[in-house]
Amino acid sequence: MITSFTYQTNLQQMKVTPVTDPNGLSRVFAAAVVNRQFCDMLLKNPLEALQNGYLGETFTLTKEEKDLIASIRAESLPDLARQVYQSLSSQYQ
Repeated sequence: MITSFTYQTNLQQMKVTPVTDPNGLSRVFAAAVVNRQFCDMLLKNPLEALQNGYLGETFTLTKEEKDLIASIRAESLPDLARQVYQSLSSQYQ
């Protein structure tokens, strides 16, 4: 005999933790390297670029990572990468 099981879940007790991608920033820079249009958008309007994603995929970034990229004014992708690296490395010293 096959029986069905019923599970009750108390949604108010469930905690949702955001999934972060440790490679999120790497994916952003990889997209900018391979696509000039995305790169230009990232430099001119970073929040829009991050929100739109690349080829239908969004980037899984923390709020701090998004804020960091949005706060940087860079003239080129290497300049953006340098500033992101400097900011992140100073946070972990």
